Amino acid sequence: MDFDVIVIGGGPGGYVAAIRAAQRGFKTACIEKGKTLGGTCLNVGCIPSKALLHSTEYFHKVAAEGKEHGIEGCDLKINLDQMMKRKEKVVKGLTDGIAYLFKKNQVTWIEGEATLTSPNTVQVGDKSYNATSLILASGSEPIPLPFLPFDEKVVLSSTGALSLPKIPKKMLMVGAGVIGLELGSVYRRMGSEVEVVELLDRVTPTLDREVSKTVHQILKKQGMTFHLKTRVVNGRQENGGVTLTIETPEGKKEDLHGDVVLVAIGRRPYSQNLGLETLGVATDKQGRVVVNSSFQTNIPSIYAIGDLIDGPMLAHKASEEGIAVADLLAGESVSISYPMIPNVMYTWPEVACVGLTEEEAKEGGLALKIGKFPFKAVPRARCSGDEEGFVKILGEKNTGRIVGMHIVGPSASEMIHEGVLALRKQMTLSELAHSSHAHPTCSEGIKEAALAALGQTLHL
Repeated sequence: MDFDVIVIGGGPGGYVAAIRAAQRGFKTACIEKGKTLGGTCLNVGCIPSKALLHSTEYFHKVAAEGKEHGIEGCDLKINLDQMMKRKEKVVKGLTDGIAYLFKKNQVTWIEGEATLTSPNTVQVGDKSYNATSLILASGSEPIPLPFLPFDEKVVLSSTGALSLPKIPKKMLMVGAGVIGLELGSVYRRMGSEVEVVELLDRVTPTLDREVSKTVHQILKKQGMTFHLKTRVVNGRQENGGVTLTIETPEGKKEDLHGDVVLVAIGRRPYSQNLGLETLGVATDKQGRVVVNSSFQTNIPSIYAIGDLIDGPMLAHKASEEGIAVADLLAGESVSISYPMIPNVMYTWPEVACVGLTEEEAKEGGLALKIGKFPFKAVPRARCSGDEEGFVKILGEKNTGRIVGMHIVGPSASEMIHEGVLALRKQMTLSELAHSSHAHPTCSEGIKEAALAALGQTLHL
């Protein structure tokens, strides 16, 4: 069967690329090896984790703060089975929605594993499909510890952690990045003891250092235990649980014991078994497909996007690239500004950032005006009792142009898009500071942080 465009992978990059290509008038197919569309994000990543985070936030909020709000007499308990059923219902609704969008836009959905057999041909089972252009969007997979493979029962990737049949008394966690801290937060709220081992000297090491320090302090206060600058040197399953041997910063060996261990040390591109080597598609040492500024590989008819190529492994980054490739195939000139792609961690409080960190700006030689405003001084945050965290805005000293925004606090995931727009439109601190923000809202913290950078704070 012949198509104009075949997309390999039905995740946030692939399914969006397929829909956009079809909307551009191309006869389009999307090949997905899973039984449902949506890829890791919708099935075993972003969506189910946020559903569990939301459910456990409800529980923790009432359990920890109910009396202060005048809510008394509640005999609260976790019904894990019901919580998981709700999560699955959310996931099914969204994956079914993508299948509907494929029908609406006349995208052909082909189930099965795809292998490239020529620059224009894909084999799925015993069937062969041809296309003028191929878009690789096969995503990524969790990286295991070499001495402790995933079984998704005791040794967990994020996939297994989203479907545990019971709440573990103690969860060990390797890696203090976004994925680990989100899932660790889920089980900590449900009563698990959570102990985290991180090789580097801070949690969330890619974030602004001040943000990382604040997140560390808040999560410690919530009951998580951290071992920083600590290496996991061995591990084994025993007595129905798991034991990790760690090496402390002082070089001392210690054993940690838990019911389960969540290994969240990163993800790697899923570039195996696609036939890349056979065709000579260029990859780097990390297994990422090498592309040019138009997402084109060294074979002109083959493109690649998302977690398969260099850049942050974010669903919305993959989607933007999927749209861009479809538009490029249609003859439109497109570019993506990667510094303007936001990053979010859905712990409580949430963490969100866009643009440069303070360290990156200074390393780049920028003189800065920095404005900070705490949520404890934001009336809406005081009303809801969500007073931890701050808004931090970085402006270039000479021009006042905003170069970065970092938020630790309530609604950070929604508020950060004001920062995205500010960067995209090259707004100045003054322009943001003098934009009206509704009262009372958490976003007033953004206005006040911009005022603070100008030395004009009103409410502090």
